[in-house]
Amino acid sequence: MLDFQKIITIESGKRAGIPTIRGMRIAVFDILNMLSSDMSYDEILEDYPELTKQDILASLAYAADKEHQKLVSA
Repeated sequence: MLDFQKIITIESGKRAGIPTIRGMRIAVFDILNMLSSDMSYDEILEDYPELTKQDILASLAYAADKEHQKLVSA
């Protein structure tokens, strides 16, 4: 699994402390929402040229890790 911790950041002063990509104002939620709306990686990268494919993969890895943590602690 991709080491998302190098890409996903949480800063209290940005986007109310939700996880974002490399300190930008683009949230993990935003990327996941775009993917769930059937946007392709290429479409996301075209709309947000400051993102990379690794950023998208890190968002997915972050979400998977959060789900795994819920399962383990249940």
